[in-house]
Formats: sequence, C-alpha cells, structure tokens
Amino acid sequence: MAVLAHDLTGAGAMRARVQHGLRADILDDLGTAEALWRAMESDPAALATPYQRFDWVAAFVAGTGVAEADLRVVVLRDPAGRARVLIPLVVAREGGARVARVIGAKHANYHMPLFASREAAAMRPEDLSDALRLIGRKAGIDVFALSHQPRFWDGAANPLHHEAEPAPSDAYGLMLGPDPDATLKRVFSSDARKKLRAKEKKLVEAFGPVACQRAETPEAVERYLAAFYEQKAARFAGMGLANPYADPAVRAFLARATVPGASPAIEVTALVAAGTGRVFAVFAGAVDAQRYSGMMTSFDADPAVSRSSPGDILLHHLIADQTARGRRSFDLGVGEARYKSSICDETIELGEVTLPVTLRGHVFALRIIAAARLKRRIKRDPRLMALVSRLRRHRAATE
Repeated sequence: MAVLAHDLTGAGAMRARVQHGLRADILDDLGTAEALWRAMESDPAALATPYQRFDWVAAFVAGTGVAEADLRVVVLRDPAGRARVLIPLVVAREGGARVARVIGAKHANYHMPLFASREAAAMRPEDLSDALRLIGRKAGIDVFALSHQPRFWDGAANPLHHEAEPAPSDAYGLMLGPDPDATLKRVFSSDARKKLRAKEKKLVEAFGPVACQRAETPEAVERYLAAFYEQKAARFAGMGLANPYADPAVRAFLARATVPGASPAIEVTALVAAGTGRVFAVFAGAVDAQRYSGMMTSFDADPAVSRSSPGDILLHHLIADQTARGRRSFDLGVGEARYKSSICDETIELGEVTLPVTLRGHVFALRIIAAARLKRRIKRDPRLMALVSRLRRHRAATE
C-alpha cells in the first residue's frame, strides 16, 4: 500500500500522493477551491447533487458559522492532473473522535461527492475509500461519517455507497418530461387532478384568486420565508418536536442561499392569495441546471385553508413550473410521507457510510451504525413510530 507523501503547495493547500494513481489536493478554505469547484459543477458531464454546488455550500458555511479551520475540500486527481472527485468536508470533534462529514448536515438531502463525469464515478469503490483513509491518516481524521449517500444518481452508481449501511429513510423522486401537461397527467391520476381542481376552486371561493409565485425579489423571499417559519413553528409544536428553523444560524443560511439571481442555491415558491398576499403554502428546494430537490415545505393550518390541501395544490403547480423551465428531475427529499409516495416513481436508496481510519474511529463508527439501525427499525415499523409520536406529543403537552 502506498504511503502518503505531501508537500505544501501554497497557503491553504496540502498535496498528497495516494495509491491507484490518484493524487489528492486538500484545501482548507472555500476561496482556494472556488474556481476549480465552479468549473467542475458547470461542466455538463458532471455528476452531482444540488447540495454540493459551491453556492449552496458557501451559504451554509457562512450562515451557520462553520469555522474555516474545520474545513477540508478534498480534490482527487488522476495521473494526468485532471480533477476527478471533489468532496467538501467539515472536521469536528464528536465523542472524543475527529469526525469528517460532508458539509450540509441534516439540511442537505444528499451528501454525494461531486464527480467530474460518469466515467470518474465509475472508479473502483475500494480505490476511493482507500484514498480517503490515507488522507485521513495524514489529516488527523479518525473516521469519515458520510451519511445520505445515494446508491445511484441519475442512473450512475455512487462508489461511496459501496458496503453502506441502509439509511433510516430513503428519498423519493420522479423524472420530468418535456411537456408540463403530459408530465402532470403521468404524475397525477385523472381522479387526483379532478380533486385538486375542486379544492383550488374552494380556496378561490373563500379567499379570492390564488397564484403560485416563485420568489424573485428580496422582499418576496423574506415574506415567504417568514410565512414558512411561522407555519413550521406551529407544526413542530403540535408534533412535540424541536424546531430546527428557530435557530438563527439556520435562518442566516437560508437567507443567503435564497438570494434571487440567475441561479440561486435554493428556490422558494409559495401559493398566495393574489389580492391580499396571504401565504397558504410554501415549498423550497435546492436546484441546479437539471434538478429541483425539495428541502422544506409548510402550509397554513387554519382549517379554512388546510381543508383545501394548499400544499398539494402548490406541489401540482410547482411540478408544472419546473417542467416548463426545462429541469428533468424532481425529488421530494428524504423521509416517508403520503404525498411523496403518491406521486413519485423512483425510490432513491440511501446509505450511511463510515470509513474508520483509527481505532478511535472504529469505536465511533460502531456507535453511529447502531444508532442508524435503531432509527431505521423504528421508522420502518408503524407500531414503533406511533409509539414515538405519542411520546413526543405527551412531552410537548407537559412542557
């Protein structure tokens, strides 16, 4: 097995020679990586998720206050010096171990590397995992904990999913066609479309004309996010769950990621009353040129509104809008929900990947694998999930 040999290549960079002909550049700030990163993601041949776009990651880092000292951007190059793989990591101490995770935490549905092409993603899985372990030894990393790794992405196998532990939940997606009407007819049955038209008609009768509006100004973004925060707070309180969107750091991240422009990292769309501007439902998703990936959604719980299923109405319009704008893939993110399984034609299998580097890393990996298995068992058992839900509601009622 090859030994890491490194030399400093300038401020914020370490160069490492790893086995199988790969060479690693390990950058410790986003600015050093930006030009290469943007070039890789903008190449039509690239294989990546919207959550590894430079703008999405940069917004997360700046908004949530990730320390620059904890950043590592790993770039794997082939013998010709071409960048083949880019993985943005944050390294932090957890439970006594130095753990490397893909940047984005639970707000990123997918943590897959950015591959320069499908050919780059077709590398032997062992080559990629061996390279990361060698990098980990030199960089003082005990374990790589790479959650939410898709088994396949756009039909290509993800080599990091090799020997992954099944994730507690999978994700759900669908392919969009070239024609919005044809896509809607394929996704929603005739009966479902008829019911949605009737529900939208009732909403119009009660509140006047409604419109599906994409936030294209700072004022619209602020208004729709404010409605989302209010609606989500009420929803989490009723479920007895902590509200992650109450965290100022998360709100700062979303404010940065949703800045309107030619290609924001996150798009926000709302179903609103055309006359009063009342927001009935909100949907936001991470985007790239080809895909819309649902990150968060909310709706007005007022019975006068909720009985018309504003979230379903908004989703119907959103799919038509994304199809009309030329995107070819649409997904509703991680987690089980009736509205996801009813319209999606693809289950995106996800895995939890742990790559221990040291003995301390092996111990940490055993703990998180056990936790993932327990969580998966609970989520896949309706009786256990019902019990957990009752306990949460009881806790919320007594606090």
